[in-house]
Order: sequence, then structure tokens, then C-alpha cells
Amino acid sequence: MDHVNCIVAGAGVIGIATARALALAGRDVVIIEAEDIIGSHTSSRNSEVIHAGIYYAENSLKASFCVSGKMALYDYCRDRAIPHEQTGKLIVATRNEDLDTLASIHRHALANGVDDIRQISAEEAVESEPELSCIAALHSPSTGIVDSHALILSMLGEAEDRGTMVAFGTKVASVRPDGRRFIVAFEGDDADAVSCDIFINAAGHGAWDIARSIPRLPAGIVPPHLLSKGNYYSLSGHPCPFRQLIYPVPGDGSLGIHFTRDLAGQARFGPDVFWMDGEELDYTVLDDRADDFAEAIRTYWPALPDNALAPSYCGIRPKMVGSGQPAADFVIRSPKQNGFNGLVQLFGMESPGLTGCLVIGEYVADMALKDFR
Repeated sequence: MDHVNCIVAGAGVIGIATARALALAGRDVVIIEAEDIIGSHTSSRNSEVIHAGIYYAENSLKASFCVSGKMALYDYCRDRAIPHEQTGKLIVATRNEDLDTLASIHRHALANGVDDIRQISAEEAVESEPELSCIAALHSPSTGIVDSHALILSMLGEAEDRGTMVAFGTKVASVRPDGRRFIVAFEGDDADAVSCDIFINAAGHGAWDIARSIPRLPAGIVPPHLLSKGNYYSLSGHPCPFRQLIYPVPGDGSLGIHFTRDLAGQARFGPDVFWMDGEELDYTVLDDRADDFAEAIRTYWPALPDNALAPSYCGIRPKMVGSGQPAADFVIRSPKQNGFNGLVQLFGMESPGLTGCLVIGEYVADMALKDFR
């Protein structure tokens, strides 16, 4: 049976960031990915926003990783010429009843360490974005966008330069603790098992199946797995209306139908929130939501032309709590919590996972290596 020091399940942005951190620490690493390409699920099906850290619960992992992660990510992208842009963002109030919420968001952002955020008047907001309609706004200059695929490729290249290997099209069937190591089996009649000292379960939506295959985990270690689909619509046949990102005051389970753009200037709107049944991933874009999108968008962009929205793509967020409940923090189970040295498991790694990926990878690698120093 072949043996490797570290196995990371999942070639999404967090799995690869973790593999990179382990490789930089001098460990030999194999990344196991069920799909045939990198970052094919949550890592690529999002808004590609570098978040400032505004909304997340104070003292949460999400807030901490986002605030420190955005600075690390900007530095990383500048140093390696990864396409990105510090666009800035406006969070806009369009009704009088939004003003208290806007003020609360401002206080919360400051408590999270987002020191550059400030409240501005409607006049100042519209001066910077003439197409915008609002009665007040928050300006977040440290928000931006990034080419997530280029970022993942860069981190993977650095890991591979230090000997990391990737096994695509390979799905973990089970992980069995065996003394001070793990026996990792794979789906397929001809698949040979591999042993490792450290196993990182960073498989995104697949993390739940892997966790259920591990015997003798303490009760309550594996959280619920809920699916929240978010559809995106693109602006078709019309120029991009804004330079900055535009977000309405948040609603239930999402940040609202917001405006973002890609680095080529293509405008897109979303995501909405659609709670799915079961755990089957269905990336079919719901194409009957243009009217609902248009109604939401016109609260802050009244000049949206008729019939200008086209279904684009969707993502599925790995949630652990349902509609109407307070948002869950990232769940990162340590070796001590799992009951096995070298075993780290990650659940619910949605936004701001892309923003915080570098610091999350270092955090997970340090956690896994603690018992091996």
C-alpha cells in the first residue's frame, strides 16, 4: 500500500490553499478531486467578490478570515499579477425603513475591523454612480473582484512546484483510522487504497459523505447539510451601468440581488435564494425569475431596460441552517474535536471562503501539523 504524508480531499480554492500551505511547510501532499477539473463547484459558481468583512458575526471565523484574508489576497494577486480589481462597493438604502439597518451594518462593520467603511449621502453616491438611485449609502473601498480560476491555478502551481500531486476524477469512498494513520479507499473496482498521516476533508459539498464514512467520530461532529441555490442573471445587449459593486440592504439568507461585474466589464445580478430538497446538486439555472430580478434591481437602478436580463449561471451554497435562522459560521473540526490526530474537517465553506482562502489554508495546515512537530 502506498503511503503519503498528507491527503487533501477537494481541489476547490480552500482545499488547494491548504495543500499549498502544507507543501510550503515541507510536507508531501496529494490532492484528491472527484471532478475532472479544479474548483468546479462553490469556488467558481459565485460572484468572485473580494469581500471586506462587513456582514459576518463579530468574533466569528468568517469575520476574522475575511478581514485578514482580503489583505493577504490583494498582496498575493499584486505580487503574482493575478487579474483583480479593487472596485469598491456601495451598500444602498432605497427606502426610509432601510436607514436603521444601514446604520447597524455600519456599526457592525467597524466592530469587525473594517475601518475604511463610511456612510455617504445619496448625492455623493449618485455623483460617483450617476445611474444609481438611493437615499443613503455605505461606501466600502476595500471590496473588489478577482479571477478565481487564475487564483486557484496560481496556488496549485506553487504547491505542485513543491511536489504536490493531484488525482482528478477520483472520489473518496471511505477514510478509516488505523493506529496513527488513515487508510483512504476510493470508488472503483481497481482503485487501490492509500495510507496517510494527515487527512484534510475540504471536499465542499462532498465533505459530508466523506465524514459519514469515518468510523467512531464523536456525536454531533457532522452538521446538517442544506442546499441553497443562487441564480445569476446577466445584462444582455446594454453597457455596464456601474463601476463599483452595488448591494442593497441584505435580506433573508443572502445579500440581496446585487450588481457585480467581471474583469471584462460584463454586468451580472444575483444571487437570489432558492432552498433545495435533499443533497443532489442541480445546477440548472431557474429561467423564470427575470421579472423578480428586474423588480429588485429597479429599486436601485430604475433605468434597467425591459427584457435586458438573461439567465446566466447558478451556485449552490453549502448551508447548515435553514431560512430565517441566524447565519452559521464556518465549521472547522480540529483533530482534537474529531478524536484523531491529523484529521481536520471543513463544513459550510461558502462566502467569504474565496476572500479568506490563503489565511484559511494556513490555519488548517497549522491545525493539522500541530501534533506532528
